[in-house]
Amino acid sequence: QVQLVESGGGLAQAGDSLRLSCAASGGSFGDYAMGWFRQAPGQEFEFVAGISRSGGRIEYADAVKGRSTISRDNAESTVYLQMNSVKFEDTAVYYCAAVPSDTVADVLTTLREYEYWGQGTQVTVSS
Repeated sequence: QVQLVESGGGLAQAGDSLRLSCAASGGSFGDYAMGWFRQAPGQEFEFVAGISRSGGRIEYADAVKGRSTISRDNAESTVYLQMNSVKFEDTAVYYCAAVPSDTVADVLTTLREYEYWGQGTQVTVSS
């Protein structure tokens, strides 16, 4: 069973950059497809980005495409979400998620496909 701990959130101004990190422990990190989701106040969970086990396949939500980069370091058991030109609408709690994946190239984009979740990190963007 893998444990996930997010960090890197905080207060930012519109246009700033933030890098979120998610450190995994307790499992073989390279066996897991990883994803980032977010939940804004009063809103449902929203997929942000996903990355396959190998890092070779990546998907982004339209809301962040072109402004964000998901990456992973399997040696460090960490997945990152670099967010550039943040907007007020990016304000949310950001969650890291993991699921064992049999396929190297799988990228998962829906909430129910993920098995393990971090506690979340708050990102607040002032306009």
